[in-house]
Amino acid sequence: MGLRVIIVGVPGVGKSTIVSKVVSSISGARLANFGTIMLEVGKARRLIRDRDEIRKLPVVKQRQLQKVVASRIARMKDSVVVVDTHLFIKTPEGFWPGLPFEVVRAMNPTHLVLVEATPEEILMRRTSDASRYRDATTIESLAEELGLAKSFLAASSSVTGAPVSFVRNSQGKADEAAMRLVKVLEAASR
Repeated sequence: MGLRVIIVGVPGVGKSTIVSKVVSSISGARLANFGTIMLEVGKARRLIRDRDEIRKLPVVKQRQLQKVVASRIARMKDSVVVVDTHLFIKTPEGFWPGLPFEVVRAMNPTHLVLVEATPEEILMRRTSDASRYRDATTIESLAEELGLAKSFLAASSSVTGAPVSFVRNSQGKADEAAMRLVKVLEAASR
């Protein structure tokens, strides 16, 4: 197996932007967007119609979808698989892990990466993204989400043994952030 990199971040941090830049910068890299695969499976099972409905499913249904997606990703044999996902999902039942132990173990990551930004940057990105429906939020709640993300990532690292990296995605600096991560991954593949 080559590199299997799980890249996470709270909604609005610019994670998907970083992921696409990383994937396009590494020869042979394959993108596995966890939410997109969950959407495909959920639609096929007639559980949801769009991506934002995933987090509103009962936790039991979300967990079933996660297990299916994790096993699909685990079977990918590319030299570099970059998984774009979230560490937790805000559900009506509370925050729920996007990478429960059995899911993160099934994917067998070689690296775990948290994309970070300031709460102010994230709030600005969330409120300016008309393509998605985001729950109302505050700077204080974003600070809590960022802390929660680090806790979930540490737990995932402890379970898998994969090292953790933090990539700061400052406003207007996505290219620089992506290149810092590419350098980490290139060093790991040597």
